[in-house]
Amino acid sequence: MGLSDQHISQPALGHPTLRNRPASRRALRWIGGAAMALLLCGAAAPVHAQGAVRSVHGDWQIRCDTPPGAKAEQCALIQSVVAEDRSNAGLTVIVLKTADQKSKLMRVVAPLGVLLPSGLGLKLDNADVGRAGFVRCLPNGCVAEVVLDDKLLAQIRAAKTATFIIFETPEEGIGFPLSLNGLAEGYDKLP
Repeated sequence: MGLSDQHISQPALGHPTLRNRPASRRALRWIGGAAMALLLCGAAAPVHAQGAVRSVHGDWQIRCDTPPGAKAEQCALIQSVVAEDRSNAGLTVIVLKTADQKSKLMRVVAPLGVLLPSGLGLKLDNADVGRAGFVRCLPNGCVAEVVLDDKLLAQIRAAKTATFIIFETPEEGIGFPLSLNGLAEGYDKLP
């Protein structure tokens, strides 16, 4: 599944001011645990693992854990952002290589309440890239997944910022700006 070529609408005026900022330690543990559970269990199981932070690359972390029953450790590059004025509106982006090293994926966990048919929009340095559909919703959020082909990975590596856009109504988009500082370096260090 990749991003479609549909046009991404601008976020509605008056959307909450968002910026990358560290959440409280408790929220980061929850987000990290949710992210690792989605990573390790293919987004199909409840939160069980947090994963250990192996390294930090700019605004990204490499977290690793061994899924139950797995022979090898799985690592992912992760970043989370939250809305300043809406503590329940957060987004987690997970970049990983599959265990068989044949695919590269980007999983995005959006807050519950998103308008599923509108999908998840992506802009890189304000250029529309497309939309990805949500594949499932879990108690902690809804998941969109994109296979990172070489072209999309090159676009992401070259950009400075990504804006992920979710929709609560067909007219109201909320943009989550995400720094790509450290993504290329972190991706290169993923096992």
